[in-house]
Amino acid sequence: MTDDDGGSSGAHPSRRPRVVVLFGGRSSEHAVSCVTAAGVLGAIDRDKYDVVPIGITKTGQWVLASGDPSQWSLSSAQLPEVPPSDTTVSLTGTGGSPQLIVTAPNHVPVELGDVDVVFPVLHGPFGEDGTIQGLLELSDTRYVGAGVLASAVGMDKHFMKVVFAAAGLDVGPYVAVTDRQWTNDPQTVRDSVAALGFPVFVKPARAGSSMGISKVETLAELPAAIEEARRHDLKLVIEAGIVGREIECAVLEGRGSGAARTSMPGEIVVTDSQHAFYDFTAKYVQDNAAALTCPADLSDEVITRIRDLAAVAFDAVGAEGLSRVDFFVTDEGEIIINEINTMPGFTPKSMYPQMWAASGLSYPELIDELLQLGLNRKTGLR
Repeated sequence: MTDDDGGSSGAHPSRRPRVVVLFGGRSSEHAVSCVTAAGVLGAIDRDKYDVVPIGITKTGQWVLASGDPSQWSLSSAQLPEVPPSDTTVSLTGTGGSPQLIVTAPNHVPVELGDVDVVFPVLHGPFGEDGTIQGLLELSDTRYVGAGVLASAVGMDKHFMKVVFAAAGLDVGPYVAVTDRQWTNDPQTVRDSVAALGFPVFVKPARAGSSMGISKVETLAELPAAIEEARRHDLKLVIEAGIVGREIECAVLEGRGSGAARTSMPGEIVVTDSQHAFYDFTAKYVQDNAAALTCPADLSDEVITRIRDLAAVAFDAVGAEGLSRVDFFVTDEGEIIINEINTMPGFTPKSMYPQMWAASGLSYPELIDELLQLGLNRKTGLR
């Protein structure tokens, strides 16, 4: 198997490619990652790929995990969680032959064999932020998705906005707040936020899935919202509220040296008045709290523009594999970029797969395409 540029893929020609689905992790988005893994494990073609599910516990232990998707699905009774184990899995090796090793106290280590590609369906810090990508790069392991720098920039809402602005994209007004600033000079922070006007959205700079986000209507509400966000990250981004429609676009890396591919844009509308915005419960827990329309009811001109801008954002951060790019479209016709998500939610009901399904690429086909992109990517500098 070769890629479009003539480079060798990571798969051994005499067997099915071995895919590690890596999920869980140490971040507050542990359960969301498990739910994403349930979707991938349920749809991946087991006749085409040899699948090895590996979970990462909340304390960072790598363990062999169940391949039964129902174990990782979201239920209203209990969020899924990777349990600790007496045995630990490690990934080692260089020179294009990464190996899985299982170790246990008082037992001889057991080799599980070569790894051809890792699908790291990890969300948040210690997974989506370039850390796991660095580990995979060090072990010369091919993987799905953005590399170290793109993952780190895409995780940090502050530096993401800096990169977007440098690429000529319209970014809404915001204030970045560090731990030092809030601790030493909270009044200056309050003044800077007040200058944005209300409402504002207080967000952890390096978290996703709407974790720790609050909509703030008055200055009096600000300290509590900041402390809530600081439970997830000591660095914050506080954004001016933008009146506009929330439009999202899915991006898929081009094959070989081809340009990035974009889906038809979709629109999220929160239909339950209990939710002030598209929060964690509306996304993952409560059915019918929000609706997706894809393609969004926009003019052909605006749709084309959004797709073009999504590709610009993808290239601006140096993304690979997949990303979801979120915009606001105002009544005045402005298209303001909100953020890029380099490992978006990936259940069949998530926005990213739904937009591709509406654009003609089914969920199993999308998974296969991402795995093929990962298998055919170069390792090392590229």
